[in-house]
Amino acid sequence: MSSTDPELRPSPEALLRAAAQEGLGRLKVFLGAAPGVGKTYEMLSEGMARRRAGVDVVIGIVETHGRAETEALTHGHEIMPRLQVDYQGRVLGEMDIDAILARRPQLVLVDELAHTNAPGSRHPKRYQDVEELLAAGIDVYTTVNIQHLESLNDVVASFTKVRVRETLPDRVLENAEIEIVDIPPDELIERLKEGKVYIPEEVTRALGSFFSKSNLSALRELALRRAAQAADAQMLDYVRAHALAGTWAGGERIVVAVSELPGAAELVRAAKRMADAARAPWTAVHIETARAGQFGTAERSRIADTLQLASQLGARVATVPAESVVEGLKRFAAEARATQLIVGKSARSRWFELRHGSVVDRLVRETPGLAVQVLPMAAEKARPRPEPRQSLRTSPWGAPQGYAVSLLLVALITVLGTSIFVFGNVTNTGLLYLVPVMVAATRYGLRTGIVTGLASSLAYNFFFIPPRFTFTIQDPQNIITFLVLLGVAIFASQLASRVRAQADLAQRSAAQNSSLAGFARILTGLSTQDELGQTLCAEVSRLLDVNTVLLTPDDGQLAVSAAFPPDDRLDAIEQAAARWAFDNGQPAGRGSDTLTASEWLFHPLAAGGTVLGVLGLAREDAGEPIRSDQLPLLLSLLDQAALALQRIALVEEMATVSQLKERDRLRAALLSSVSHDLRTPLTTILGTIRELRAAGAGNDAQVTLLEAEAERLNRFVANLLDMVRVEAGVLRLSTEPVDLTDAVATAVHDLRHALEGRPIHLDVSPELPLVRVDPQLFHHCLINLLENAGKYGSPGTPVTVSARRLPDGMTLSVLDEGPGIPMGEEARIFETFTRIEGSDRKGGTGLGLAIVKGFAEAMGLRVEAANRDDAAGARFTLRFPEASLVKGGGGE
Repeated sequence: MSSTDPELRPSPEALLRAAAQEGLGRLKVFLGAAPGVGKTYEMLSEGMARRRAGVDVVIGIVETHGRAETEALTHGHEIMPRLQVDYQGRVLGEMDIDAILARRPQLVLVDELAHTNAPGSRHPKRYQDVEELLAAGIDVYTTVNIQHLESLNDVVASFTKVRVRETLPDRVLENAEIEIVDIPPDELIERLKEGKVYIPEEVTRALGSFFSKSNLSALRELALRRAAQAADAQMLDYVRAHALAGTWAGGERIVVAVSELPGAAELVRAAKRMADAARAPWTAVHIETARAGQFGTAERSRIADTLQLASQLGARVATVPAESVVEGLKRFAAEARATQLIVGKSARSRWFELRHGSVVDRLVRETPGLAVQVLPMAAEKARPRPEPRQSLRTSPWGAPQGYAVSLLLVALITVLGTSIFVFGNVTNTGLLYLVPVMVAATRYGLRTGIVTGLASSLAYNFFFIPPRFTFTIQDPQNIITFLVLLGVAIFASQLASRVRAQADLAQRSAAQNSSLAGFARILTGLSTQDELGQTLCAEVSRLLDVNTVLLTPDDGQLAVSAAFPPDDRLDAIEQAAARWAFDNGQPAGRGSDTLTASEWLFHPLAAGGTVLGVLGLAREDAGEPIRSDQLPLLLSLLDQAALALQRIALVEEMATVSQLKERDRLRAALLSSVSHDLRTPLTTILGTIRELRAAGAGNDAQVTLLEAEAERLNRFVANLLDMVRVEAGVLRLSTEPVDLTDAVATAVHDLRHALEGRPIHLDVSPELPLVRVDPQLFHHCLINLLENAGKYGSPGTPVTVSARRLPDGMTLSVLDEGPGIPMGEEARIFETFTRIEGSDRKGGTGLGLAIVKGFAEAMGLRVEAANRDDAAGARFTLRFPEASLVKGGGGE
């Protein structure tokens, strides 16, 4: 082939995908068939090998599940501290994205890619955390089991009877290097029985359900097949980007041709069976030629239904414009690097094949490197009469006005020829009759051109071939001239008609590309979701001649955000179809396979694996909302709109984040400035009071009151400074063993003035173990909890401090006897500057409990708020994990 052959040109799509990966980190996925095959172990081993080779490697997050051999591999690695996320009174450890980005290692090890992050995390899913790391140019090694892939969720559930809730989109693995971590099912079952996967109590249940040999064998096959498909797709991208010729048939790739004939659906089902047998990806393609303009509603619906069936069966579908079916299939099969082409052979007459040729025969002859599978199809039935609304459509034989104009041109050429003939016998007069033939074929079609050619030949014979004004031909040479003229006229009609068909096809393609480019240009100037919705509805309505409505989520419900015409309303069945399309990410309504009673067809708008809304389409005459030839244009418009909608949402989110950051920066600056400005005069005041007390000057009661208020103000300033340190993340821990009895006694002594008049009940046994905390931060926690209890407890009621040893740690609780905490506010009460309205806790600065939470989490503790069970009042509890207790300390 020459270097200008289109098959040797680099694919723009492949080049764009390659360019998109420039500057990104490299993702390697250790893919397993089931838990326990050794994915984490293999990832840690390879990470250690990379570390020994001089690569900067850190562990972002790894779950060892108590397996000793896996735990041993974490030693020697730098482990990033986990981000503590408070959720429903529990502190959950998640991967700290910001810490990793600030550290900027070359490689991060991230376990359990499909993990769902705790609410309040930056991203809802861990794979989104990984995508952010990759975008920053950091390489990532990660692990995942095959059952977590979204596309395989239903397949896995069908034989394991277990529905996996944590899934990730298949696109995450598209550009990843995949390494299969594989062991035979029998070996995995032995590992399970030995307690190397689950604790002994769960082994029996696991063996009887998910870990059966049949399930493990099926999962293993899915994992191996998915890895092979990923490798094949990446190889094809490389081949296309570098314009390498050939099919590169590392595996089978099947293409099935879809036509308007009745047997197309059976052909697609047969292709599905062949693809399953070969474990091969497959594509259903419809070649759109000039004949498509002559299709009726039934034929268009059949094409759309067949392509929809192929999509539901797992095929990639495409509609390709081409000058002929053979050329379109050859070009598409070459671009897809197909190894098998499945076509149908319909029962047609010999006369039809003589006139139009055989598509199957041409494909077999002209595609030597492709296996063409020919399957029989049902005989083509007579086409039904067109519906009344189609009666005005141009007949296949052409419009009457076309014949009239063409015959008028023949008459004008005859007059012109006669005028020329007066000056002598001009032998080339017959060539003039090619002009009306070319005009008729180009403007009105092949059949009009052929009729015009016959009329031209007869006119030339009648007016110019002796004997003139008869259809008799005496000279044999004139017979040859007549026949040549007729043949040239018919041949020229065919050529002109083909050129016209190609021009019409190119015009439609150019119009579609122009529409997409114009729509993309409009989208770039939109900045709000309302503008986008109105633009999308108006453009789709204009291009496809349908009514449109856009629904987007609003407080958990789908609400109409835009419509064209604006007064469109949806009934209950339409609302149900829209909700189904949104929840399942699949079309629903008229023309689909779900809720077909709806007059509207709803298509989801999805970007990044998330459905952002649904677009509904309907016609005024209650006909099919979308034709098959319009579907590619609609899907392209929806893809562009979904990306624009996602962009607008991200811009709005970034603007909100920027505002929050600026607010927090100003608040921190204000707190720091005010607290430092107050600290100096407070120090002077407290020093003066102590001197007055030492000198015995002034009224002793007044000096005591002045000292108590000055100390309270000093604690407030200290809280401001502590809050600045917590929010700035500059806390420095200095942990050491602390006796709870001494710590509580010291805190109570420092608050003796604030707690004056309240009995203090201490229930802290000296036999309890010591706790490993930062003494200063822990003292601040106790001070704020005790002061909070003294401030909000009912006057004269006691404050109780109680400590309890638990199997998994220890608790320290501070209890008051006030009105308590309003229901549902237990978590919000720890937020900065939060004052609960409608309760006894609406006063104060709202800093003390926020400082307790910040300091406790910094020390690895957890703080909870709840109402007392035994009496009225609130209970604030510090929870010490087992790891923070000093073994052998106290009474142990």
